[in-house]
Amino acid sequence: MKAPSVNDYVRLIHDIPELALFRGEIGVVRSQWCAPEIAYEVEFHALGLDEATRALLMSDQIVVEDGSMFDIHTVSLEAHV
Repeated sequence: MKAPSVNDYVRLIHDIPELALFRGEIGVVRSQWCAPEIAYEVEFHALGLDEATRALLMSDQIVVEDGSMFDIHTVSLEAHV
C-alpha cells in the first residue's frame, strides 16, 4: 500500500462521528506530521457545507486513491449544460 503524500486523494476507512466524517469519504492530504508518529492532515469537503473539515489522521485510517477522482465523460457533459 502506498504511503500518502501531500496533495494525494485519500479515502477514509473508519468513521469519525465527532467530526461528521464517515467511511468512504474522499479528502486531500494537506500536510504530514512526523512526531511522535507520522500522521496526515486531511481536508474533507462535505456536500452542502461551505467550509472544509480538517482531521489529523493516522495511516491506518486512510487509503490512497489511485487514478482520477473525476469521470472525464461526466465533467465534459456538465460543461456543456
